[in-house]
This record gives sequence, C-alpha cells and structure tokens, in this order.
Amino acid sequence: MSMRQAAHTREGWVFHTAKFLVKKGPQELDYAVMPLEGLWWADDMSAFAISDKSHWKWTMMIMQPSFASNDIIEMAITAVRKKDHPPGLSGLRIAEFTEGRCAQILHIGPFTEEGPTIERLHVFIDTRTGRAGKHHEIYLSDIRRADPKNWKTIIRQPMQ
Repeated sequence: MSMRQAAHTREGWVFHTAKFLVKKGPQELDYAVMPLEGLWWADDMSAFAISDKSHWKWTMMIMQPSFASNDIIEMAITAVRKKDHPPGLSGLRIAEFTEGRCAQILHIGPFTEEGPTIERLHVFIDTRTGRAGKHHEIYLSDIRRADPKNWKTIIRQPMQ
C-alpha cells in the first residue's frame, strides 16, 4: 500500500466518522468530505527532484469545515480507534494551513507520470517569480476505484 493509500484510509475513516457525527448531532448538517491533499518536500530539495523517494517527507491533509469542531474530530478519532485502530492514527493532528500565492495545474494519469506536468508548472513559476514552500497535491480521484490512467491530481506550488 502506498503512502497516499495509507493516509487516505486513515484520514478517510476519521473524517467520514466526523461527517456522520455532525449530520446526526444537534447541527444536523450534511457536507461532502473534501479530497485528500499532500504536502511533499525534502530537507535537500535536490533529493526531491530525483526518483529516490527515501529522503522525501510528507504530510497528508483533509480540509474540515469550521462547524466540524476540534471536539467532533477528537470524538471521531476515538470512535475509529475503538473500532479499527488503523496504523498511524496517533499521528493525526488538527492544524491550520495557509499557503499563500500559488500556481497549479491538473495532472491526469498515474502519480509515476507526474514529472512532465510538475516541470511545466515549475517553468511557469520560475519565469515569473520563483518557487516557495512545499510541493502540494490534491487528489481528486478515488485511487481504489479509478483506473490509474484517469486519476486526476491538482499539482500546486507556492510562489514567491
């Protein structure tokens, strides 16, 4: 199982549970669980540009609506822990994320073929201002169900 699949499963269980808690709670609000997002980087960014992923670091995220309070998320984590206790659950945290000015492009296809799409994005940015921050991906497809040639990923890069 890839890091993206493992993170999708762990966060997915928690945030679908949180959605159910909000829907069945006093607020009685229904909402769509947002897609999985990933931040990718390396201490030495030249390591990030090569195919050796052993030095890459990552954070997976799923944006939450403001009405899904920290208490709701904590209750969802507790419920998932009692039922399934997936690996890495203790690593989940609630955090604010602000990215600033970015450029982005849609990649269609498997993750292993993102290279040329990322390069196009980098060239666009580098001819205007320069890159800043962490490589950011938003996974629009359910990789457990869709054919890899149809996977849709927004590739986003903060700009200076």
